[in-house]
Amino acid sequence: MFLRRRLLSTAAAAASARGPPPIRVSLTESAGRGVFATRPVSSGELLHSAQPLVSHPSHSLLHEVCYNCLRRKPGEGRASSGGYYFCSDTCSDHAKGFHDIDKDVDWSLFDYHCSSRGLKYPYMAKRLACMVISGSANADCLNILQPARLHQGTLIEMKEEFELLESTLRKAGFQEEATAFLTIDWYINVLARIRINAFRIELVASSYEDLLSSAAASVSCDSSVGNAVYMLPSFYNHDCAVIQLIG
Repeated sequence: MFLRRRLLSTAAAAASARGPPPIRVSLTESAGRGVFATRPVSSGELLHSAQPLVSHPSHSLLHEVCYNCLRRKPGEGRASSGGYYFCSDTCSDHAKGFHDIDKDVDWSLFDYHCSSRGLKYPYMAKRLACMVISGSANADCLNILQPARLHQGTLIEMKEEFELLESTLRKAGFQEEATAFLTIDWYINVLARIRINAFRIELVASSYEDLLSSAAASVSCDSSVGNAVYMLPSFYNHDCAVIQLIG
């Protein structure tokens, strides 16, 4: 008991020494929620760190970024038997559940459908389905997030995507109980949350040359390495594509 009290006291003292969090979420006057600085913020200071609930690389960069964390491939990396790159053993181990499912499925029809139409979010739903089948995620793990309002045309497109996803997994021979969660309602609910909460992941430039390359890539719409959904950052702002940082 004494040791527990001492540890709690030490943790409280450390938290007090660090001071309040550097940011807070509050309402702006005209743009919904925003992220406000609670104190002066130094250049390069880390304000918040979070692990994604689900992520997926851009289709054009599948073999150029880490299949788990989306870090760009610097040179030598750990390629899986399916040809995907993992930047570390940690990422490889973290992805093992969904990747073991993913690599044994023929995704050619699903990939063609998405790539030919420039779709990115169905890939994230596909990954989440693999995570649920492997037991590394719950089917309702995104339910806490705000869903987008979907138009009838979007719902029709989603139904076509779902039918492709379902038939692809069925042909792979998964037992019915493993895919019992996979219904049209599940797919629509997942996409409705991914569409409004997903972040486009871009890399921070580390040099002037990288900055120029990043700017050129932005102009050509090729600066994104993938997309990811996070828990807490998704609560910063539900209704605007840009999160405001106000000092």
